[in-house]
Amino acid sequence: MSGELEDLQDLFHRLDRLEKAERETAAALLRGWLASQNRGEEVNPSALPGKFGMIGGSPAMQTVYDLIARVVRTDIPILVLGESGTGKELVAKALHEYGGRRRKELVSVNCAAIPAELLEAEIFGHVKGSFTGAHRDRVGYAEAAEGGTLFLDEIGEIQLDLQAKLLRFLQDGEVRPVGANKTKHVDVRIVAATNRDLLQRVKSGDFREDLYYRLAVLTMELPPLRERQEDIPHLVRFLLHKQQQDGLPSAQISDAALQVLQCYSWPGNIRQLQNELVRAATFAKEGVIEVEDLSSVVRAQD
Repeated sequence: MSGELEDLQDLFHRLDRLEKAERETAAALLRGWLASQNRGEEVNPSALPGKFGMIGGSPAMQTVYDLIARVVRTDIPILVLGESGTGKELVAKALHEYGGRRRKELVSVNCAAIPAELLEAEIFGHVKGSFTGAHRDRVGYAEAAEGGTLFLDEIGEIQLDLQAKLLRFLQDGEVRPVGANKTKHVDVRIVAATNRDLLQRVKSGDFREDLYYRLAVLTMELPPLRERQEDIPHLVRFLLHKQQQDGLPSAQISDAALQVLQCYSWPGNIRQLQNELVRAATFAKEGVIEVEDLSSVVRAQD
């Protein structure tokens, strides 16, 4: 038993000699100590329903797990579809870490986060002097992933001219760094992801049809959180535990607050749920998230 708790218990043993204000102070200190011990419920992630490092036991997630199990040992390109925040990068990580390329690198590229004029050099690399600011040769993400997996997130955002070069890379396995005269052969597995309707972009002329079919040898669609609400309690336990492990605000959660979370539609999916839990844990009193600690948006159920 810690010395702090012993001091508080001793204080309570002398309640008959304490003034009212002192008794209230002692009670508040003891409640705070107990809450600090309970903050962040002990969770064994392996005991939660899920597979491949992902959490959830709903029928929609079982379909995802079955697809991953079928293709994880192959090298076929995978196109992961789903709304923002549904965990598309987790699928890429699962395909890599549970597959035959796990001893090599998983290299992730967010195609929407890199300016269009720099994206080619980032993916394929460049040689010194090939453009302003290219002060030395630089290996691109594709070459850095040699023997491993290249994850191209937000693939629907790349420009048409780069799409043609990406198609050649997928066909031949060769990259030509910007400004170079020679190509290099690269052995990588491609996993791409998008929250856009790529077939609609093909119809509108914004995405190459041949590239689409090269990427979509197999498509995997992740369900939005509103279609797997039975997984929310498990996700909440996991995320609160992870917050504690990462040094972020964490707490337990009341049944009433958990019910509110299950009734919300979560347009931002798991990423929004995670942000909500960090916020709620920050405002939680005595280490327990109550309904009033949730944001007004989440509490405003129809």
